[in-house]
Amino acid sequence: MLAFELLGSLGLLIFGMKMMSDSLQKMAGPQLRNLLGTITSNRFSGILVGTFITCAVQSSSATTVMTVSFVSAGLLTLSQAISVIMGANIGTTFTAWIMSLGYNVDLTVVVFPAFFFGLLLIYNKRFRMAGDLLYGTAFVFFSLVLLSATGKSMNLENNPDVIAFFSSFDTSSYLTILIFLAIGTVITCIVQSSAAVMAITILLCSTGVLPIHMGIALVMGENIGTTATANIVALGAGTQARRAALAHLLFNVFGVIWVLCVFYPFVDLVCSIAGYNQAEPIQASSIPFVLAVFHTCFNVANTIILVGFVPQLEKLVCWLLPQREEPQAEKGYKFKYLKSSLMQTPEISVIQAQRETVHFALKTQDMFALVRQLLNEKKPAKWEELYNKIEQQEDESDQIEIGIARYLGSISDDHLSNETKNLVRTMLREISEIESICDSCYNMARILKRQKESGLDFVPDQYHQLQAMTIFTGDAITQMNTVMSSRLEDHSIDESYRIENMINIMCKRLKEDNIKAVNAHQYDYSVGTMYTDFVKECEKLGDYVINVMQARFGK
Repeated sequence: MLAFELLGSLGLLIFGMKMMSDSLQKMAGPQLRNLLGTITSNRFSGILVGTFITCAVQSSSATTVMTVSFVSAGLLTLSQAISVIMGANIGTTFTAWIMSLGYNVDLTVVVFPAFFFGLLLIYNKRFRMAGDLLYGTAFVFFSLVLLSATGKSMNLENNPDVIAFFSSFDTSSYLTILIFLAIGTVITCIVQSSAAVMAITILLCSTGVLPIHMGIALVMGENIGTTATANIVALGAGTQARRAALAHLLFNVFGVIWVLCVFYPFVDLVCSIAGYNQAEPIQASSIPFVLAVFHTCFNVANTIILVGFVPQLEKLVCWLLPQREEPQAEKGYKFKYLKSSLMQTPEISVIQAQRETVHFALKTQDMFALVRQLLNEKKPAKWEELYNKIEQQEDESDQIEIGIARYLGSISDDHLSNETKNLVRTMLREISEIESICDSCYNMARILKRQKESGLDFVPDQYHQLQAMTIFTGDAITQMNTVMSSRLEDHSIDESYRIENMINIMCKRLKEDNIKAVNAHQYDYSVGTMYTDFVKECEKLGDYVINVMQARFGK
C-alpha cells in the first residue's frame, strides 16, 4: 500500500503540474506569443524572457517546446533561441522552491479551500481557466502533503535494508556521483517530469537514507533528462529546430561537466549558503531548501558562464547538425511553417498558422502577376507555360486552404483562451477569402484561354483598359499583403476601401463603354462578353480582398 501511495502521490503531482502549466499557458498564451516575438538580438533580453515565461507556465519543457516551435516557424533565430533556453533553465528553479515550500509548510490549510473554490470556478464558463489553475495548484500542494506523509509512513530511516543499500555507495567516490547522475537522467527521461524526480529526491534525502551528495547528483541528472522533451518534439521539425533542442542538451551537459570538476567544493559552498551543516545529524527541514539552493546556483552559474559564448555554442550545434536537404514530398504542397509534430503547445502553434496564412496571401500576389503577364504575352510557348503555372498554383491554393483549416481545427480541439479562439475564427475566414482570390486569378486565366482558343482578339483600347484595371486590382492585393505582413495598428482599412471604390467605379464605366462599343460594331459581341467577364472577375477579386481586410480588422 505504501508503494501505491507513493506512486499515486507522484502521479497526482505530475497531473497537477501539467494542469497548472496548461491553464497558465491558456490564460497567458497571446501574451506569451507577443513576448517571444519581441525578443531582439540582445541575449540578455532573451534570458529574461525565458526566465519569466518558465516561471509563468511552471514548465521549462513547455518553454523549450515553444522556443523550438518558434525557431521552426522562422520567428526566432538560433542565437535568440539559445538565450531563451538559458532563461528557461533559471526559471525552472522556481519549481524546486515550490517543492521546498511544500515540504516545510503545512499546506492542508489552503489545499481543501482551493479545491472547493476551484471546483466552483471550473463550472463557470467565464472563470474556467482560473478554476483550472487553482485546481492544478491544489493538486500539486496536495500531492506534496501526501508525499511528505507517505515518506514518514515508510519509515525509511529505520529500515536496515534501505540504509544498507545506500550505505554501500561511497559518497566520496566520483563513480557513485556518476551512477546517481545517470539514474536521475534516465528516470527524468522516462517520466518526462523533473518535478516528480525532484519530489523523490527530496523525499529520500529528508529521511536521511540518501546522502545529500547523491541527492544533488540526482538533481544534476534531472537537468539533463528534462531536455528530452524538446529533442523528441524537434525530431519531426527542420534543422534549425533540431539545433535549438540540441543546444539545450549541450548547455545542460556542459553545466554538469564543470560542476563535476568542482563537485565537492561546490556542494560545500551550497550547504554553507543554505546554512546546512553536513557534520550534524540529518536536518529534515533543511534538505529541500539545500536542494533548491543548489538547483538555483547551478543554473544561474551555468548561464553566467555560458552567456558570453552563445555564438560559439551556435557554431557548435551547426557543426554537429549541418543543414541537410529537406526531403521533397512526392505529392501535395509542402507547407513552410506548419509543423504537425510541434502541436504540443496549441496556444503557441497559432502563431505558425498565422505565418502560413500570411505566406498564403503573398502567393496571391505572385499568381496575379502571372495573370498580368498572360494578358500581355504573345508567344504561344511562353503563354502555355504561364497558364500551366497559374493552373498549378490554383491547385496548390486548394491544398493550402484545407491544410491550414485542418491545422486550426486540431488546435481548436484544445481549451484555448477566448482571444486565441477569436484569432482562429479570423484565420479560417481569411483563408477562405484568400482561396477565392486565387479562384478569381484562375478564372481570369481561363477567360484569356477561351479568348485565345476562339481565334478572336481584344482591340488595342480593350487591352489598354484591362491593363489599367489590373493595375488597380494589383494595388488592392499589394495593400492587403502590406497589412497582413506588418503590425495591424500601423495601418487602416481606409486605403483598401479607397482602392476598392476605384475598382468599382472603373468596372461600371468599362461595362457601359463595352455596351456602346458593341452597339457601334467596333468589335464582335463575343469579344465584348469575354472582356466584361474579365472586368467582373477583377471586381470580384477586389471584393474578396475587402473581405480579408474586414476579417483582419475585425469588421
